[in-house]
Amino acid sequence: MKIETADSATTPRKVSAAAVARACGVSAATVSYVMNGRGGVSVETRRRIIKTAAELGYRPVGGPRRDPLLTRVVGLILPNIVNQMYTGWAQHIISATREEGIDVFVATTQDDPDTLAQVAATLAARNVDGVIIAASLREDLRALRVFRQKRIPYVCLSRRSHHHQSDFVGINFDASASDLMKHVLAHGYTEIATVIGPRFSTASLEREVAFVRTAAEAGVDVSGMRKISTRLDNDGGRIAAASLLGSSNPPRAVVCGSDEIAIGFMEHALSLGVRIPEDVAVVGGDGLPHSRSALISLTTVVQPMKEMAERAFELLLDQITHPRSTYREVICEHRMYVGRTCGCQPANQSITDAH
Repeated sequence: MKIETADSATTPRKVSAAAVARACGVSAATVSYVMNGRGGVSVETRRRIIKTAAELGYRPVGGPRRDPLLTRVVGLILPNIVNQMYTGWAQHIISATREEGIDVFVATTQDDPDTLAQVAATLAARNVDGVIIAASLREDLRALRVFRQKRIPYVCLSRRSHHHQSDFVGINFDASASDLMKHVLAHGYTEIATVIGPRFSTASLEREVAFVRTAAEAGVDVSGMRKISTRLDNDGGRIAAASLLGSSNPPRAVVCGSDEIAIGFMEHALSLGVRIPEDVAVVGGDGLPHSRSALISLTTVVQPMKEMAERAFELLLDQITHPRSTYREVICEHRMYVGRTCGCQPANQSITDAH
């Protein structure tokens, strides 16, 4: 009769990479690649190896600080899925993660701090491998603190936090906003208003500061009721238009922090019989493909949507597979798209780029 000691009863049998490889019909090297988060393995094979390793209880020796048996799920937190900048980022991030055999859990916050904290807690409870957050609130600590405490890596996309350092991907919002305002000023407009998203977004606030400063440098004052903060969607633009165009002294040009706001503004203006750009010039700030179509022809700053999404995932994957205590910042290059809404009569421009 076999006598089982306490040690033999509680110590699990060690499973080797070779055993996982035999069960999956692949090489031990392939197992090593997958378990260490390296590329070069098909999605189907990667998933089969992860599943088999979990079932057999395999744990690599000398793996990274976090459990190398990853859940293969990352979180993506967006303010909403109405603004097409956010849906565009989501599309490109999901495409990038699919190549690595990683699924994406998408959540929205409607820019509510309590919802953001709840989403962070949910993602932490699901033990996601990392998070890309495009809904960070400038003064809010709770969500990022949850990820830090749970040692879940995260990357901030477009928005930063003033209280927690992190990897960041964005554009130079100060320079891009200044470029946009300079273009408007070059038309000779002096009665100018600005409309941005919520000021608790660092991206929106940086734009507004640059708009106002650049105008002031040219001797144009933008202040009071002509500085509007609104929702980052089409309705936000409509609300701003009702306020500005309903005043006794409406502006001659409106500089918006996002394309969705600009389009909402123009839709309301046109419903009132206000002509764009003959009566009021309007410019935007994202460079969405439909904004640059021949139908809308919005003058705007183009953010490289695909590049930003892919770089954010690259940084996150690097943190997941090679944990580090340092932080990286990627500033992608913006460019101007000159349409008709500012008063220009531009030559045809291609919008079939990867932005």
